[in-house]
Amino acid sequence: MTAAGADAPVLLDVHDIQTRFRTQDGMVHAVNGVSFTLAPGETLAVVGESGSGKSVTMMSLLKLLPMPPAEIVAGHALFEGRDLITLGDDAIRDVRGGQIGFIFQDPMTSLNPVLTVGYQVVEPLRRHLNLSKAKARERAVEMLELVGIPQAASRLGDYPHQFSGGMRQRVMIAIALACQPKLLIADEPTTALDVTIQAQIVELVKELRRELGMAIVWITHDLGVVAGIADRVAVMYAGSIVEHAEVSSLYARPQHPYTRALLETLPHVDEAGPMRLASIGGQPPDLLQAPRGCPFAPRCRFAYARCMVENPQLQAMDDGHEVACWWNADNDRPRYDY
Repeated sequence: MTAAGADAPVLLDVHDIQTRFRTQDGMVHAVNGVSFTLAPGETLAVVGESGSGKSVTMMSLLKLLPMPPAEIVAGHALFEGRDLITLGDDAIRDVRGGQIGFIFQDPMTSLNPVLTVGYQVVEPLRRHLNLSKAKARERAVEMLELVGIPQAASRLGDYPHQFSGGMRQRVMIAIALACQPKLLIADEPTTALDVTIQAQIVELVKELRRELGMAIVWITHDLGVVAGIADRVAVMYAGSIVEHAEVSSLYARPQHPYTRALLETLPHVDEAGPMRLASIGGQPPDLLQAPRGCPFAPRCRFAYARCMVENPQLQAMDDGHEVACWWNADNDRPRYDY
């Protein structure tokens, strides 16, 4: 899976990442061979249901998972030529927050409740940029103002519980961007917010991307958010990427039955009025079992015998669209030409 444009420079090159969790019930196959590249300034949306491996993939790259029980068993992730997977603890800490920012899903549990917001914004500035306390404080005020925190200077001494949910998320964005990283990973940053605040956060991130020129990986389960922010989309299911395309191509011509099912679940209105919301039948796969056939086959209305015994690999189509499926959506027949 490659970035748009064969000659485009590559900021992040992830290849065949596989992550497992050792549990009392057995080995959980959480990430099963994820590969993608990202160009400077580009936005990649990673989409899928809860449990599809989106967050675990990105947390694996920055070693944010507890090890054990987690274990990265294969793959590499080259960030500006350095393999993040093989970096030692001190080296990966220098990357986290300094060169790669991370916005977590729930700001209330991600911000330390017993430390002031000012301290939490200042700390990465002092660690990664070696700023004096006064300069770091000045920069912290600038960052809080940049993300829309009113009266930022007077709020440095406040604690996370003194902020609303939307404002806490803005603080998280300020912390993630304080050192002007080249890459921002946003893990469902609008999930816990109401729709008005969601739209504000999306617009804020888009504006900051234009100003700072950073690349973004936006993790979400909501395809409705993706259209306005992403250049490309990777759809994940059962720890694997099952479809990848430019955002316009994915919406106009979804190739994988899972992608089509996700799009059908979006609220929409046609000439006859509002449509009844669709749902995806069946249950997500048991990740305690290593995938054999296509993991989506038990829930797929197009599945046939081959799908049950052989897991398709991601293959490129003529327009750069990539899909891992034995069914040809364009011709409505099995795809035998792999």
